[in-house]
Amino acid sequence: MSRVLPAGDEASVAEAARVLRQGGLVAFPTETVYGLGADAFNPRAVARVFEVKARPAFDPLIVHLADAGERERVASTDDPRVPILAARFWPGPLTLVLPRRAEVPDLVTSGLDTVGIRVPAHPAARAMVAAAGTPVAAPSANPFGYVSPTTAAHVAELLGTVVELVLDGGPCRVGVESTILSLAGGSPVILRPGGVPREALEEALGVPLKLAVRGGRPLAPGQLPKHYATRTPLRVLAGPAGPRRDGGRVGLLAWSGAGAAGYAAVEVLAPDGSTETAAANLFAALRRLDAAGLDLILAEPCEESGLGHAIMDRLRRAAAD
Repeated sequence: MSRVLPAGDEASVAEAARVLRQGGLVAFPTETVYGLGADAFNPRAVARVFEVKARPAFDPLIVHLADAGERERVASTDDPRVPILAARFWPGPLTLVLPRRAEVPDLVTSGLDTVGIRVPAHPAARAMVAAAGTPVAAPSANPFGYVSPTTAAHVAELLGTVVELVLDGGPCRVGVESTILSLAGGSPVILRPGGVPREALEEALGVPLKLAVRGGRPLAPGQLPKHYATRTPLRVLAGPAGPRRDGGRVGLLAWSGAGAAGYAAVEVLAPDGSTETAAANLFAALRRLDAAGLDLILAEPCEESGLGHAIMDRLRRAAAD
């Protein structure tokens, strides 16, 4: 099994940085989900990320920076929108897709002329990247396409025999991946809804934003039709579930738990009615239902505003055929 060290300990962070500099892989906490990190400028190390996750080479990675001033190491742009967004949302769950520098390995960007970058809000993640002295390319620390990990225990269960080190920073505060916003074209486009709501980005930029149309080659992580999926079949309901009367091994991913009688297992996402609570609970709840020996998982929908965009995006992709 991998070594698991406390993310709040300076010696642990220094050890993680040493592993990265030597070409190893480190699973580390962010405010969104746990990442599987490699030195972004080490193609051999990045190749191991793809191998460990069984990730297709056409799906690009996000590069994590210690601070906004590091962006010029991997991205080449004088776009005036970048400092505006960085000042407001970094550190935080926003990834910007920008023109890449030639020094960034093709494997990181899947051969695209752009690169996704962000500054994570978790202090241990930034400290690790700073101590390593290199940007860190990192997708989520789980097998490709499966539910993302939001605790170190999730990582150890899924990748514990193939990753050199896991930094344990506790449960992830946001719980869904970063919002990915492309500034590489004329108009900004949201490639993936996530931890920064669309409404907040529109307010910062002063323009309405569109979501990218599905299909074609992925320009960022999380764009494939099926992703974030449980092994148990999942179906998103059109409205509240109501009680179940015909039995069977059916589980329910409920919003508030009202009327959730007759199910073999129930997970309540938002006892307080908050989308922030629901997002933080989403992946852990899906994992528990997936481990409950069910034949089917039913998921109640939520209103698509704020973080509700990201929650419904994850549920629809998890339910896709």
